[in-house]
Amino acid sequence: MPGRLSPAPPRTGPDRAGPVRSVLAGTLRHVLQALDEAAVGRWSHAVVDALSRAREGLDELNVFPVPDGDTGTNLLLTAEAGHAALTERGSASAESPWTVLARGAVLGARGNSGAILAQLLRGLADGLAAVPAADGAALAAALSGAARSAYTAVADPEEGTFLTVARAGAEAAGAAVDAGRCALADVVRAAAEGARAALQATPGQLAVLREAGVVDAGGAGWCVVLDALVATVTGEQPARSPLPAGPVRPGRRHALPAVHQPAAGPGSEVQFLLADASPGAVVRLQARLAELGDCLVVVGVDTPCGPEWNVHVHVSDVGAALEAGIEAGRPHRISVTPLAPQCPPAPAAATRAVVALAGSAGVAELFAAEGVPVVPVAAGEPDLPGAPVEQAVLAAVLGTGAEQVVVLPNDAGLTAPAARAVDRAREDGRDAVVVVTRSAVQGLAALAVADPGRRFADDVVAMAEAAAATRWAEVTLAGGEALTSAGRCRAGDVLGSADGDVVVLGSDPVAVGRELLDRLLSAGGELVTLVVGDDGAGAPPGLGDAVGAHLAAAHPTVEVVRYAGGAGAVPLLIGVE
Repeated sequence: MPGRLSPAPPRTGPDRAGPVRSVLAGTLRHVLQALDEAAVGRWSHAVVDALSRAREGLDELNVFPVPDGDTGTNLLLTAEAGHAALTERGSASAESPWTVLARGAVLGARGNSGAILAQLLRGLADGLAAVPAADGAALAAALSGAARSAYTAVADPEEGTFLTVARAGAEAAGAAVDAGRCALADVVRAAAEGARAALQATPGQLAVLREAGVVDAGGAGWCVVLDALVATVTGEQPARSPLPAGPVRPGRRHALPAVHQPAAGPGSEVQFLLADASPGAVVRLQARLAELGDCLVVVGVDTPCGPEWNVHVHVSDVGAALEAGIEAGRPHRISVTPLAPQCPPAPAAATRAVVALAGSAGVAELFAAEGVPVVPVAAGEPDLPGAPVEQAVLAAVLGTGAEQVVVLPNDAGLTAPAARAVDRAREDGRDAVVVVTRSAVQGLAALAVADPGRRFADDVVAMAEAAAATRWAEVTLAGGEALTSAGRCRAGDVLGSADGDVVVLGSDPVAVGRELLDRLLSAGGELVTLVVGDDGAGAPPGLGDAVGAHLAAAHPTVEVVRYAGGAGAVPLLIGVE
Protein backbone atom coordinates (compact mmCIF):
# COMPACT_ATOMS: atom_id res chain seq x y z
CA MET A 1 0.00 0.00 0.00
CA PRO A 2 1.55 3.37 -0.97
CA GLY A 3 2.82 5.41 1.95
CA ARG A 4 2.90 2.48 4.40
CA LEU A 5 5.55 -0.05 5.31
CA SER A 6 5.04 -3.41 6.90
CA PRO A 7 6.26 -3.58 10.49
CA ALA A 8 9.54 -5.33 11.14
CA PRO A 9 9.31 -8.78 12.75
CA PRO A 10 9.61 -8.87 16.54
CA ARG A 11 12.94 -9.55 18.17
CA THR A 12 13.63 -12.80 19.90
CA GLY A 13 16.43 -14.21 21.99
CA PRO A 14 18.51 -12.54 24.71
CA ASP A 15 17.35 -8.98 23.96
CA ARG A 16 13.66 -9.85 24.30
CA ALA A 17 13.21 -7.17 27.00
CA GLY A 18 14.23 -4.50 24.51
CA PRO A 19 11.94 -2.66 22.08
CA VAL A 20 10.50 -3.96 18.87
CA ARG A 21 11.11 -1.30 16.24
CA SER A 22 8.52 -0.77 13.56
CA VAL A 23 7.76 1.92 11.03
CA LEU A 24 4.10 2.77 10.60
CA ALA A 25 2.83 5.70 8.53
CA GLY A 26 6.36 7.08 8.41
CA THR A 27 6.74 7.15 12.21
CA LEU A 28 9.37 5.12 14.06
CA ARG A 29 7.88 3.39 17.11
CA HIS A 30 9.50 1.34 19.85
CA VAL A 31 7.26 -1.44 21.16
CA LEU A 32 8.51 -2.99 24.39
CA GLN A 33 8.37 -6.74 24.88
CA ALA A 34 8.93 -6.49 28.65
CA LEU A 35 9.07 -3.89 31.40
CA ASP A 36 12.63 -3.53 32.63
CA GLU A 37 14.11 -1.01 35.07
CA ALA A 38 14.33 1.81 32.54
CA ALA A 39 10.73 1.24 31.42
CA VAL A 40 9.45 1.50 35.00
CA GLY A 41 11.11 4.89 35.29
CA ARG A 42 9.67 6.09 31.99
CA TRP A 43 6.19 4.91 32.96
CA SER A 44 6.40 6.65 36.34
CA HIS A 45 7.40 9.90 34.62
CA ALA A 46 4.59 9.49 32.07
CA VAL A 47 2.05 8.95 34.86
CA VAL A 48 3.07 12.19 36.59
CA ASP A 49 2.83 14.11 33.30
CA ALA A 50 -0.56 12.59 32.44
CA LEU A 51 -2.06 13.22 35.89
CA SER A 52 -0.73 16.79 35.82
CA ARG A 53 -2.73 17.40 32.66
CA ALA A 54 -5.80 15.58 33.95
CA ARG A 55 -5.76 16.94 37.53
CA GLU A 56 -8.38 19.67 37.20
CA GLY A 57 -10.76 17.49 35.20
CA LEU A 58 -10.49 14.67 37.74
CA ASP A 59 -11.05 17.11 40.59
CA GLU A 60 -14.24 18.28 38.90
CA LEU A 61 -15.53 14.69 38.58
CA ASN A 62 -15.06 14.05 42.32
CA VAL A 63 -18.42 13.45 43.99
CA PHE A 64 -17.67 10.18 45.83
CA PRO A 65 -17.05 9.36 48.67
CA VAL A 66 -17.39 13.09 49.44
CA PRO A 67 -17.57 15.93 46.89
CA ASP A 68 -14.38 17.67 48.04
CA GLY A 69 -12.95 18.18 44.56
CA ASP A 70 -9.46 16.80 45.27
CA THR A 71 -9.20 13.36 43.63
CA GLY A 72 -7.00 14.54 40.77
CA THR A 73 -4.78 16.53 43.11
CA ASN A 74 -4.37 13.60 45.49
CA LEU A 75 -3.58 11.15 42.70
CA LEU A 76 -0.98 13.52 41.28
CA LEU A 77 0.70 14.13 44.65
CA THR A 78 0.86 10.40 45.29
CA ALA A 79 2.35 9.69 41.87
CA GLU A 80 4.86 12.51 42.35
CA ALA A 81 5.95 11.04 45.69
CA GLY A 82 6.54 7.65 44.08
CA HIS A 83 8.43 9.14 41.15
CA ALA A 84 10.58 11.28 43.47
CA ALA A 85 11.62 8.17 45.39
CA LEU A 86 12.45 6.42 42.12
CA THR A 87 14.49 9.40 40.93
CA GLU A 88 16.52 9.41 44.15
CA ARG A 89 17.13 5.64 44.02
CA GLY A 90 20.45 5.79 42.20
CA SER A 91 21.62 3.57 39.37
CA ALA A 92 23.82 1.46 41.68
CA SER A 93 20.92 0.40 43.90
CA ALA A 94 20.13 -3.29 43.93
CA GLU A 95 16.59 -2.64 45.12
CA SER A 96 13.83 -3.21 42.56
CA PRO A 97 12.44 0.00 41.02
CA TRP A 98 8.94 -1.41 41.58
CA THR A 99 9.65 -1.61 45.32
CA VAL A 100 11.06 1.92 45.48
CA LEU A 101 8.18 3.37 43.45
CA ALA A 102 5.59 1.67 45.66
CA ARG A 103 7.28 2.72 48.90
CA GLY A 104 7.49 6.35 47.82
CA ALA A 105 3.83 6.32 46.79
CA VAL A 106 2.64 4.73 50.04
CA LEU A 107 4.61 7.14 52.23
CA GLY A 108 3.45 10.13 50.17
CA ALA A 109 -0.12 9.03 49.47
CA ARG A 110 -2.75 11.75 49.83
CA GLY A 111 -6.45 11.23 50.38
CA ASN A 112 -8.66 8.23 49.73
CA SER A 113 -7.81 7.98 46.04
CA GLY A 114 -4.09 8.44 46.63
CA ALA A 115 -4.06 5.67 49.22
CA ILE A 116 -5.77 3.27 46.78
CA LEU A 117 -3.35 4.21 43.99
CA ALA A 118 -0.45 3.56 46.37
CA GLN A 119 -1.88 0.15 47.28
CA LEU A 120 -2.20 -0.76 43.60
CA LEU A 121 1.45 0.16 43.04
CA ARG A 122 2.37 -1.82 46.15
CA GLY A 123 0.49 -4.80 44.70
CA LEU A 124 2.36 -4.48 41.41
CA ALA A 125 5.63 -4.39 43.34
CA ASP A 126 4.68 -7.54 45.22
CA GLY A 127 4.24 -9.35 41.92
CA LEU A 128 7.06 -7.82 39.88
CA ALA A 129 9.91 -6.84 42.24
CA ALA A 130 11.65 -10.19 41.66
CA VAL A 131 11.11 -10.07 37.87
CA PRO A 132 13.97 -8.23 36.10
CA ALA A 133 11.92 -7.83 32.93
CA ALA A 134 8.15 -8.36 33.20
CA ASP A 135 6.42 -9.74 30.13
CA GLY A 136 2.71 -9.68 29.40
CA ALA A 137 1.81 -12.73 31.46
CA ALA A 138 3.74 -11.48 34.50
CA LEU A 139 2.12 -8.06 34.28
CA ALA A 140 -1.38 -9.54 34.00
CA ALA A 141 -0.80 -11.65 37.11
CA ALA A 142 0.57 -8.63 38.99
CA LEU A 143 -2.41 -6.46 38.00
CA SER A 144 -4.74 -9.14 39.34
CA GLY A 145 -2.85 -9.33 42.63
CA ALA A 146 -2.79 -5.53 42.90
CA ALA A 147 -6.57 -5.28 42.45
CA ARG A 148 -7.16 -7.93 45.12
CA SER A 149 -4.85 -6.15 47.55
CA ALA A 150 -6.63 -2.84 46.95
CA TYR A 151 -9.97 -4.39 47.90
CA THR A 152 -8.33 -5.71 51.08
CA ALA A 153 -6.92 -2.29 51.99
CA VAL A 154 -10.35 -0.61 51.88
CA ALA A 155 -12.45 -1.33 54.95
CA ASP A 156 -15.84 -1.13 53.20
CA PRO A 157 -15.34 -1.52 49.42
CA GLU A 158 -18.16 -0.47 47.09
CA GLU A 159 -18.73 -1.28 43.45
CA GLY A 160 -18.83 1.44 40.82
CA THR A 161 -15.64 2.94 42.24
CA PHE A 162 -11.86 3.06 41.72
CA LEU A 163 -11.69 -0.55 42.94
CA THR A 164 -14.15 -1.77 40.32
CA VAL A 165 -12.22 -0.13 37.51
CA ALA A 166 -8.90 -1.56 38.72
CA ARG A 167 -10.35 -5.06 38.97
CA ALA A 168 -11.93 -4.86 35.51
CA GLY A 169 -8.63 -3.78 33.98
CA ALA A 170 -6.85 -6.69 35.65
CA GLU A 171 -9.52 -9.16 34.49
CA ALA A 172 -9.24 -7.91 30.90
CA ALA A 173 -5.46 -8.32 31.02
CA GLY A 174 -5.85 -11.87 32.33
CA ALA A 175 -8.42 -12.69 29.65
CA ALA A 176 -6.01 -11.52 26.95
CA VAL A 177 -3.34 -13.90 28.25
CA ASP A 178 -5.85 -16.77 28.48
CA ALA A 179 -6.81 -16.11 24.85
CA GLY A 180 -3.18 -16.39 23.74
CA ARG A 181 -2.56 -12.66 23.34
CA CYS A 182 0.43 -12.65 25.69
CA ALA A 183 2.55 -9.89 24.15
CA LEU A 184 3.10 -7.02 26.56
CA ALA A 185 1.48 -4.52 24.21
CA ASP A 186 -1.64 -6.68 23.89
CA VAL A 187 -1.89 -7.07 27.67
CA VAL A 188 -1.54 -3.37 28.50
CA ARG A 189 -4.00 -2.39 25.79
CA ALA A 190 -6.50 -4.95 27.11
CA ALA A 191 -6.07 -3.67 30.66
CA ALA A 192 -6.59 -0.04 29.62
CA GLU A 193 -9.63 -0.85 27.46
CA GLY A 194 -11.19 -3.07 30.13
CA ALA A 195 -10.73 -0.36 32.74
CA ARG A 196 -12.22 2.29 30.45
CA ALA A 197 -15.28 0.14 29.76
CA ALA A 198 -15.78 -0.43 33.49
CA LEU A 199 -15.38 3.30 34.12
CA GLN A 200 -18.19 4.15 31.71
CA ALA A 201 -20.42 1.70 33.60
CA THR A 202 -19.81 3.19 37.06
CA PRO A 203 -22.82 5.58 37.00
CA GLY A 204 -25.07 2.53 36.71
CA GLN A 205 -23.53 1.02 39.84
CA LEU A 206 -23.40 4.01 42.19
CA ALA A 207 -26.39 6.31 42.66
CA VAL A 208 -24.37 9.38 43.60
CA LEU A 209 -22.52 9.21 40.27
CA ARG A 210 -25.73 8.68 38.33
CA GLU A 211 -27.38 11.69 40.01
CA ALA A 212 -24.36 13.92 39.29
CA GLY A 213 -24.01 12.64 35.73
CA VAL A 214 -20.35 11.71 36.11
CA VAL A 215 -18.10 8.66 36.15
CA ASP A 216 -16.01 7.76 39.20
CA ALA A 217 -13.08 10.18 39.56
CA GLY A 218 -10.66 7.66 41.08
CA GLY A 219 -11.46 5.12 38.38
CA ALA A 220 -10.92 7.80 35.75
CA GLY A 221 -7.53 8.50 37.29
CA TRP A 222 -6.57 4.80 37.05
CA CYS A 223 -7.53 4.88 33.37
CA VAL A 224 -5.08 7.79 32.95
CA VAL A 225 -2.39 5.70 34.67
CA LEU A 226 -3.03 2.69 32.41
CA ASP A 227 -3.08 4.83 29.27
CA ALA A 228 0.34 6.16 30.31
CA LEU A 229 1.48 2.53 30.50
CA VAL A 230 0.14 1.87 27.01
CA ALA A 231 2.04 4.89 25.69
CA THR A 232 5.23 3.73 27.44
CA VAL A 233 5.01 0.22 25.99
CA THR A 234 3.76 1.00 22.47
CA GLY A 235 5.09 4.48 21.85
CA GLU A 236 1.57 5.65 20.98
CA GLN A 237 -0.90 7.53 23.16
CA PRO A 238 -4.31 5.79 23.03
CA ALA A 239 -7.02 7.74 21.25
CA ARG A 240 -9.77 8.26 23.82
CA SER A 241 -12.99 10.22 23.85
CA PRO A 242 -12.93 12.90 26.56
CA LEU A 243 -14.34 12.05 29.96
CA PRO A 244 -17.73 13.55 30.88
CA ALA A 245 -17.42 16.97 32.46
CA GLY A 246 -18.02 17.34 36.18
CA PRO A 247 -21.15 18.96 37.63
CA VAL A 248 -21.51 22.69 37.05
CA ARG A 249 -20.46 24.57 40.18
CA PRO A 250 -19.96 28.22 40.96
CA GLY A 251 -16.27 29.03 41.27
CA ARG A 252 -13.39 26.74 40.33
CA ARG A 253 -14.26 23.81 42.58
CA HIS A 254 -16.08 23.09 45.83
CA ALA A 255 -15.43 26.02 48.15
CA LEU A 256 -14.74 25.41 51.80
CA PRO A 257 -17.11 27.04 54.28
CA ALA A 258 -16.36 30.53 55.49
CA VAL A 259 -13.73 30.97 58.18
CA HIS A 260 -15.05 30.07 61.67
CA GLN A 261 -17.80 27.87 60.23
CA PRO A 262 -17.15 24.11 60.68
CA ALA A 263 -17.86 22.11 57.58
CA ALA A 264 -21.25 20.47 57.36
CA GLY A 265 -21.39 16.75 56.81
CA PRO A 266 -19.47 13.87 58.37
CA GLY A 267 -16.52 15.79 59.86
CA SER A 268 -12.85 15.68 58.90
CA GLU A 269 -10.42 13.68 56.82
CA VAL A 270 -7.61 12.36 59.02
CA GLN A 271 -4.48 10.88 57.49
CA PHE A 272 -1.16 9.92 59.03
CA LEU A 273 1.81 7.61 58.70
CA LEU A 274 2.13 4.99 61.43
CA ALA A 275 5.50 3.61 62.52
CA ASP A 276 6.60 1.33 65.37
CA ALA A 277 3.40 -0.71 65.21
CA SER A 278 2.99 -4.48 65.20
CA PRO A 279 0.68 -6.17 62.68
CA GLY A 280 -1.69 -7.01 65.53
CA ALA A 281 -1.79 -3.37 66.62
CA VAL A 282 -2.62 -2.32 63.06
CA VAL A 283 -5.50 -4.80 62.95
CA ARG A 284 -6.86 -3.36 66.20
CA LEU A 285 -6.43 0.17 64.85
CA GLN A 286 -8.41 -0.73 61.72
CA ALA A 287 -11.23 -2.11 63.84
CA ARG A 288 -11.30 0.99 66.04
CA LEU A 289 -11.24 3.44 63.13
CA ALA A 290 -13.99 1.47 61.37
CA GLU A 291 -16.14 2.13 64.45
CA LEU A 292 -15.29 5.85 64.45
CA GLY A 293 -15.78 6.70 60.80
CA ASP A 294 -15.78 5.60 57.17
CA CYS A 295 -13.68 5.75 53.99
CA LEU A 296 -11.01 3.80 55.89
CA VAL A 297 -7.94 2.80 53.86
CA VAL A 298 -4.80 1.35 55.47
CA VAL A 299 -1.79 0.66 53.25
CA GLY A 300 1.44 -0.84 54.58
CA VAL A 301 4.95 -0.88 53.15
CA ASP A 302 8.41 -1.97 54.27
CA THR A 303 11.00 0.78 54.76
CA PRO A 304 14.68 0.69 55.79
CA CYS A 305 13.54 1.60 59.32
CA GLY A 306 10.82 -1.06 59.49
CA PRO A 307 7.23 -1.33 58.29
CA GLU A 308 5.05 1.77 58.06
CA TRP A 309 1.38 2.22 57.29
CA ASN A 310 -0.47 5.08 55.60
CA VAL A 311 -3.79 5.45 57.42
CA HIS A 312 -6.73 7.40 55.95
CA VAL A 313 -10.21 7.80 57.48
CA HIS A 314 -13.16 10.22 57.61
CA VAL A 315 -14.33 10.85 61.18
CA SER A 316 -16.34 13.26 63.30
CA ASP A 317 -14.09 12.80 66.35
CA VAL A 318 -10.58 13.74 65.22
CA GLY A 319 -9.13 13.37 68.71
CA ALA A 320 -10.38 9.81 69.08
CA ALA A 321 -8.88 8.84 65.72
CA LEU A 322 -5.48 10.27 66.65
CA GLU A 323 -5.61 8.62 70.08
CA ALA A 324 -6.25 5.28 68.37
CA GLY A 325 -3.18 5.90 66.22
CA ILE A 326 -1.05 6.69 69.28
CA GLU A 327 -2.22 3.51 70.98
CA ALA A 328 -1.19 1.48 67.91
CA GLY A 329 2.25 2.99 67.36
CA ARG A 330 3.86 6.30 66.46
CA PRO A 331 1.71 8.45 64.16
CA HIS A 332 3.54 11.19 62.27
CA ARG A 333 2.95 13.49 59.29
CA ILE A 334 -0.58 13.95 60.60
CA SER A 335 -3.05 15.71 58.32
CA VAL A 336 -6.51 16.92 59.41
CA THR A 337 -8.73 18.48 56.74
CA PRO A 338 -12.41 19.46 57.03
CA LEU A 339 -14.61 17.61 54.59
CA ALA A 340 -16.54 19.62 52.04
CA PRO A 341 -20.07 20.63 53.10
CA GLN A 342 -22.88 18.50 51.75
CA CYS A 343 -24.67 21.49 50.28
CA PRO A 344 -24.15 23.76 47.26
CA PRO A 345 -21.33 26.27 47.67
CA ALA A 346 -22.15 29.91 48.23
CA PRO A 347 -22.64 31.80 44.96
CA ALA A 348 -19.85 34.27 45.71
CA ALA A 349 -17.93 35.57 42.74
CA ALA A 350 -14.62 35.06 44.55
CA THR A 351 -14.37 32.50 47.33
CA ARG A 352 -11.87 32.89 50.15
CA ALA A 353 -10.03 30.43 52.35
CA VAL A 354 -7.29 30.19 54.96
CA VAL A 355 -4.61 27.47 55.10
CA ALA A 356 -2.68 26.87 58.34
CA LEU A 357 0.52 24.98 59.07
CA ALA A 358 0.60 23.03 62.33
CA GLY A 359 3.42 21.33 64.21
CA SER A 360 1.28 19.24 66.54
CA ALA A 361 -1.92 17.20 66.51
CA GLY A 362 -3.68 19.49 68.99
CA VAL A 363 -2.88 22.65 67.04
CA ALA A 364 -3.99 20.95 63.82
CA GLU A 365 -7.30 20.08 65.42
CA LEU A 366 -7.82 23.68 66.60
CA PHE A 367 -7.52 25.06 63.09
CA ALA A 368 -9.47 22.20 61.51
CA ALA A 369 -12.35 22.86 63.92
CA GLU A 370 -12.56 26.36 62.42
CA GLY A 371 -12.98 24.99 58.91
CA VAL A 372 -9.35 25.59 57.94
CA PRO A 373 -7.31 23.11 55.86
CA VAL A 374 -4.22 22.12 57.83
CA VAL A 375 -0.73 21.22 56.60
CA PRO A 376 1.04 19.14 59.29
CA VAL A 377 4.75 19.85 59.63
CA ALA A 378 7.23 17.71 61.56
CA ALA A 379 9.92 19.43 63.61
CA GLY A 380 13.16 19.97 61.73
CA GLU A 381 11.80 19.55 58.19
CA PRO A 382 14.38 21.00 55.77
CA ASP A 383 13.68 24.35 54.16
CA LEU A 384 14.75 23.63 50.61
CA PRO A 385 13.09 24.64 47.34
CA GLY A 386 10.67 21.88 46.37
CA ALA A 387 10.80 20.29 49.85
CA PRO A 388 7.74 18.28 51.00
CA VAL A 389 6.42 21.14 53.15
CA GLU A 390 6.40 23.51 50.15
CA GLN A 391 4.63 20.91 48.01
CA ALA A 392 2.09 20.24 50.76
CA VAL A 393 1.28 23.95 51.19
CA LEU A 394 0.85 24.38 47.44
CA ALA A 395 -1.48 21.37 47.30
CA ALA A 396 -3.52 22.71 50.22
CA VAL A 397 -3.87 26.16 48.62
CA LEU A 398 -4.95 24.72 45.27
CA GLY A 399 -7.15 22.16 46.99
CA THR A 400 -9.29 24.84 48.65
CA GLY A 401 -10.74 25.76 45.26
CA ALA A 402 -10.78 29.37 46.49
CA GLU A 403 -9.65 32.33 44.42
CA GLN A 404 -8.28 34.19 47.46
CA VAL A 405 -6.19 32.31 50.02
CA VAL A 406 -4.32 33.37 53.16
CA VAL A 407 -1.54 31.07 54.41
CA LEU A 408 -0.56 31.11 58.10
CA PRO A 409 2.90 29.49 58.56
CA ASN A 410 2.72 29.62 62.40
CA ASP A 411 6.49 29.21 62.68
CA ALA A 412 9.30 31.60 61.71
CA GLY A 413 11.15 28.79 59.97
CA LEU A 414 8.18 27.97 57.73
CA THR A 415 7.60 31.44 56.32
CA ALA A 416 10.02 30.92 53.41
CA PRO A 417 8.59 27.59 52.10
CA ALA A 418 5.07 28.97 52.56
CA ALA A 419 6.01 32.02 50.50
CA ARG A 420 7.46 29.86 47.72
CA ALA A 421 4.28 27.80 47.63
CA VAL A 422 2.20 30.98 47.44
CA ASP A 423 4.29 32.24 44.53
CA ARG A 424 3.59 29.01 42.67
CA ALA A 425 -0.13 29.24 43.50
CA ARG A 426 -0.21 32.71 41.95
CA GLU A 427 1.06 31.19 38.73
CA ASP A 428 -2.09 29.02 38.85
CA GLY A 429 -4.24 32.15 39.04
CA ARG A 430 -4.83 32.25 42.81
CA ASP A 431 -4.68 35.50 44.79
CA ALA A 432 -2.63 34.01 47.61
CA VAL A 433 -0.85 35.79 50.48
CA VAL A 434 1.29 34.75 53.45
CA VAL A 435 0.37 36.47 56.72
CA VAL A 436 3.53 36.12 58.80
CA THR A 437 2.72 34.25 62.01
CA ARG A 438 5.72 33.04 64.03
CA SER A 439 3.64 30.91 66.39
CA ALA A 440 0.36 29.03 66.37
CA VAL A 441 -1.13 31.51 68.88
CA GLN A 442 -0.44 34.32 66.42
CA GLY A 443 -2.17 32.26 63.75
CA LEU A 444 -5.22 31.79 65.97
CA ALA A 445 -5.31 35.54 66.63
CA ALA A 446 -5.18 36.27 62.90
CA LEU A 447 -7.92 33.75 62.23
CA ALA A 448 -10.13 35.31 64.91
CA VAL A 449 -10.37 38.61 63.01
CA ALA A 450 -10.73 37.14 59.50
CA ASP A 451 -13.85 38.44 57.79
CA PRO A 452 -14.70 37.18 54.29
CA GLY A 453 -17.13 40.10 53.97
CA ARG A 454 -14.22 42.58 53.84
CA ARG A 455 -12.14 43.42 50.81
CA PHE A 456 -9.38 40.83 50.59
CA ALA A 457 -6.58 43.37 50.99
CA ASP A 458 -8.25 44.87 54.06
CA ASP A 459 -8.76 41.42 55.54
CA VAL A 460 -5.10 40.54 55.05
CA VAL A 461 -4.04 43.76 56.80
CA ALA A 462 -6.39 43.09 59.73
CA MET A 463 -5.08 39.54 60.13
CA ALA A 464 -1.46 40.71 59.96
CA GLU A 465 -2.11 43.40 62.57
CA ALA A 466 -3.79 40.91 64.92
CA ALA A 467 -0.86 38.49 64.58
CA ALA A 468 1.72 41.22 65.19
CA ALA A 469 -0.18 42.43 68.28
CA THR A 470 -0.06 38.97 69.87
CA ARG A 471 3.00 38.43 72.04
CA TRP A 472 4.03 34.80 72.28
CA ALA A 473 6.27 32.69 74.44
CA GLU A 474 7.03 29.04 74.95
CA VAL A 475 8.53 26.68 77.47
CA THR A 476 10.85 24.06 75.95
CA LEU A 477 13.61 21.70 77.05
CA ALA A 478 17.23 22.20 75.94
CA GLY A 479 18.52 19.40 73.76
CA GLY A 480 22.18 20.11 74.55
CA GLU A 481 24.64 22.66 75.84
CA ALA A 482 24.37 26.10 74.25
CA LEU A 483 24.85 29.79 74.90
CA THR A 484 21.54 31.70 75.04
CA SER A 485 20.57 35.29 75.69
CA ALA A 486 19.80 34.29 79.29
CA GLY A 487 23.09 32.42 79.83
CA ARG A 488 24.57 28.99 79.13
CA CYS A 489 22.16 26.04 79.21
CA ARG A 490 22.76 22.32 79.43
CA ALA A 491 20.77 19.36 78.12
CA GLY A 492 17.51 19.01 80.01
CA ASP A 493 17.39 22.63 81.22
CA VAL A 494 14.05 24.38 80.91
CA LEU A 495 14.09 27.31 78.46
CA GLY A 496 11.60 30.14 78.50
CA SER A 497 11.57 32.17 75.28
CA ALA A 498 9.56 35.26 74.41
CA ASP A 499 9.06 36.25 70.77
CA GLY A 500 11.72 33.71 69.80
CA ASP A 501 14.44 34.85 72.22
CA VAL A 502 15.40 32.86 75.35
CA VAL A 503 14.81 35.09 78.40
CA VAL A 504 14.50 32.59 81.28
CA LEU A 505 16.54 29.53 82.28
CA GLY A 506 15.47 27.11 84.99
CA SER A 507 14.92 23.54 86.06
CA ASP A 508 11.15 23.63 86.73
CA PRO A 509 8.72 24.09 83.80
CA VAL A 510 6.05 25.49 86.13
CA ALA A 511 8.35 28.16 87.55
CA VAL A 512 9.62 29.13 84.10
CA GLY A 513 6.07 29.31 82.79
CA ARG A 514 4.98 31.57 85.65
CA GLU A 515 7.91 33.94 85.09
CA LEU A 516 7.21 34.11 81.36
CA LEU A 517 3.57 35.01 82.01
CA ASP A 518 4.53 37.72 84.49
CA ARG A 519 6.99 39.23 82.00
CA LEU A 520 4.49 39.24 79.16
CA LEU A 521 1.63 40.63 81.25
CA SER A 522 3.78 43.38 82.73
CA ALA A 523 3.12 45.26 79.47
CA GLY A 524 -0.64 44.63 79.77
CA GLY A 525 -2.97 42.11 78.23
CA GLU A 526 -6.60 41.04 78.26
CA LEU A 527 -6.52 37.51 76.90
CA VAL A 528 -4.04 34.70 77.54
CA THR A 529 -4.02 31.57 75.36
CA LEU A 530 -2.32 28.47 76.76
CA VAL A 531 -1.50 25.46 74.56
CA VAL A 532 -0.27 22.67 76.85
CA GLY A 533 1.76 19.76 75.49
CA ASP A 534 1.37 16.18 76.63
CA ASP A 535 3.73 14.29 78.92
CA GLY A 536 5.67 12.97 75.93
CA ALA A 537 6.63 16.54 75.04
CA GLY A 538 8.29 17.05 78.43
CA ALA A 539 5.32 18.71 80.09
CA PRO A 540 5.06 17.56 83.71
CA PRO A 541 1.63 16.43 84.93
CA GLY A 542 -0.39 19.42 86.06
CA LEU A 543 1.61 22.06 84.15
CA GLY A 544 -1.52 23.61 82.65
CA ASP A 545 -3.35 23.60 85.99
CA ALA A 546 -0.37 25.19 87.78
CA VAL A 547 0.10 28.10 85.36
CA GLY A 548 -3.68 28.57 85.21
CA ALA A 549 -3.83 28.84 89.00
CA HIS A 550 -0.99 31.38 88.90
CA LEU A 551 -2.89 33.50 86.40
CA ALA A 552 -6.04 33.38 88.52
CA ALA A 553 -4.11 34.53 91.60
CA ALA A 554 -1.67 37.04 90.13
CA HIS A 555 -3.68 38.36 87.15
CA PRO A 556 -7.34 37.84 88.03
CA THR A 557 -8.72 40.24 85.38
CA VAL A 558 -7.15 38.40 82.48
CA GLU A 559 -9.31 36.02 80.44
CA VAL A 560 -7.68 32.61 79.94
CA VAL A 561 -8.28 30.10 77.11
CA ARG A 562 -6.57 26.71 77.34
CA TYR A 563 -6.07 24.02 74.70
CA ALA A 564 -4.33 20.65 74.53
CA GLY A 565 -1.31 20.70 72.22
CA GLY A 566 -1.27 16.95 71.61
CA ALA A 567 1.52 14.94 70.03
CA GLY A 568 4.41 17.05 68.75
CA ALA A 569 3.61 20.14 70.85
CA VAL A 570 6.12 21.98 73.06
CA PRO A 571 5.45 21.69 76.84
CA LEU A 572 3.78 25.12 76.97
CA LEU A 573 2.89 27.71 74.33
CA ILE A 574 1.61 31.11 75.50
CA GLY A 575 -0.12 33.92 73.64
CA VAL A 576 -1.03 37.32 75.12
CA GLU A 577 -3.40 39.77 73.44
